[in-house]
Amino acid sequence: MCVVMLVCFRYCVYRPSVSQTPPEQGLPEGGGVKSQGRETVEGTTEFCTRLEEERARMSSADPRQSPNAGPTGLTQNPSPTITAWEAGWNVTNAIQGIFVLGLPFALVQSGYVGLVLLVLSAWVCNHTGRILVACLYEEEQRVRHSYQDIVEACCKGLWPYWPGLGGWMVNVAQVIELMMTCTLYLVVSTSLLSDSLSGLAVSRSVCSLLSLIFLLPCLMLTDLRPVSTLSLLCSLAHMLISLLVMLYCLSRASSWSWSCLSLSVDPEDFLVSVGVIIFSYTSQIFLPPLEGSMENRGQFDAMLGWTHAAACIMKTMFALLAVLTWGAETSEVITDNLPSDLRPLINLCLLAKALLSFPLPFYSAAEILQSCLLRDSAVSTSSPHGGRGVSRLALLVRSSLLMTSYLLALLVPRFSLLMGLTGSVTGAAMTLILPCLFHLRLRWGRLTSRDRLVDVGILSLGLICSVSGVICSLKRLVEGL
Repeated sequence: MCVVMLVCFRYCVYRPSVSQTPPEQGLPEGGGVKSQGRETVEGTTEFCTRLEEERARMSSADPRQSPNAGPTGLTQNPSPTITAWEAGWNVTNAIQGIFVLGLPFALVQSGYVGLVLLVLSAWVCNHTGRILVACLYEEEQRVRHSYQDIVEACCKGLWPYWPGLGGWMVNVAQVIELMMTCTLYLVVSTSLLSDSLSGLAVSRSVCSLLSLIFLLPCLMLTDLRPVSTLSLLCSLAHMLISLLVMLYCLSRASSWSWSCLSLSVDPEDFLVSVGVIIFSYTSQIFLPPLEGSMENRGQFDAMLGWTHAAACIMKTMFALLAVLTWGAETSEVITDNLPSDLRPLINLCLLAKALLSFPLPFYSAAEILQSCLLRDSAVSTSSPHGGRGVSRLALLVRSSLLMTSYLLALLVPRFSLLMGLTGSVTGAAMTLILPCLFHLRLRWGRLTSRDRLVDVGILSLGLICSVSGVICSLKRLVEGL
C-alpha cells in the first residue's frame, strides 16, 4: 500500500508538468494546450482524492483487527505481530510452568475444596484477564497500552498526585511479583540440583551458588531472542515430563487411596494453598502487551478461554493423580516422590527448564527498574564489534536484582510457603483485586447488574484471601527460619 501511494503521489506531482509540452514539439498552442492541461490536472486531482478517501477508510477500520492502530484509529508504524496460537502458547507458558510441581502438595493441604479451587481459579483468572484487557479500550478504540496506563486512568480526578503515585505503586507490585518468581526459580533449581548431586554430599548453599553462576549471563541480556527457541523446547520438555509423571501415577492405580483428601482442613494450610493455586494461574502482567501484539485482537477472549480450560484440566489431573499415588507423603516439589531410577533424568530436565525460564521474569523486572531508576541515563552501550552492551548503571541495577533473588532463595528455602506468600501478596492483587477495581472504575456505566455483582464478589474474595494468606504465610515462614 505504501509503494502504491508513493507512486500515485509522484504521479500527482509530476503529471501536470508532462502535459505542458513546449510549443516547438508541434502541438497546437493556445486554448487547446490549456484545455488539455486543465483536464489532465482535474482528472489527476480526482484520482488522488479517491485514493485519500480510500486510505482514510482503511485507517479507520476496527482497531481490534489491526495491531498497528493508534489511540485515534490511525495506522502507525508496523510492528511484529503474533497469531492467536502463538499468543496462546505464551499464556500457556505463564500458567503451566514449573510451579505446577507445587500443586499436589497444595491439594493435600486443602482437601476436596482444593479441587473446587483449581477449577474456580481458572474461571476467575480467565474473567479478570478479559476485563483487564477491556479496560484498555474506550468506545472500541484502544487508548491504553499497559497495566500502568490503566492505573493512571483510574487515578485521574481523585487527587493531583494520584496518577503518578498509582503508576509507581503498580510498578512496585510488578517488580515484587517478578522478583519473587525469579526467587522461586532459584529455589526450585537449588532443590533439583541438590537432589541430583545427593551422592556427592554437596550442601544446599553450594547448589544455590552453582545455580547463581549459571544465571550470570542474564546480566548481559539486551533482548530475549537468544533464549526464545530454548525456552520453547524446554516448555515442550516440561509438558513431556508432566505426562511421564502422570503415566507413572496411573501405573500405580491399584494402590490409590482417597483417604488423604477430606472436607475438614486446617485453616492456615488452606489459606496458604489458596495462594499457591492463585499464583499458578497468574498471567495478567503479560496480557496487555500480548493482546496488543496480536494480528486479530478479536480472538483474544477465545484464546484466553481455551488456554485456561486446558490449564485447568492439566493441573487438576496432575495434582489429583499425584495425591492419589503418594497421599500424605506428597512432597512440596512432587519430583522428590519419584523413584530413584526415574528421578535423576526428570530432575535434570526440570533444572534446565527452571534455569532457562529465569531470564523472562528477570529481564522484565530489570526493564521496569531501569526505566524508573535510570530514566534518561543510557541503559545500553555500543560495543566495538557493532553489537549492543549493557551500561555500568544498568549492570549495577541488574546485579542488585540478581543478588536480592539469590539471598531470598537462601533465606526462604520453603518452596510452597514462598509460592503461597507471593500468590497472596502480588498474585491476588494483580490477578483478582486490581482488574475488578479497574473494571468497576472505568466501565461502571456500561456494566450490567450481574457484571457489577461478579466483579464485587471477586474483589471481596481477593481481599479476604490476600490478607489472611499473607498472615498465615508469614507466620509459617517465620516458624521455619
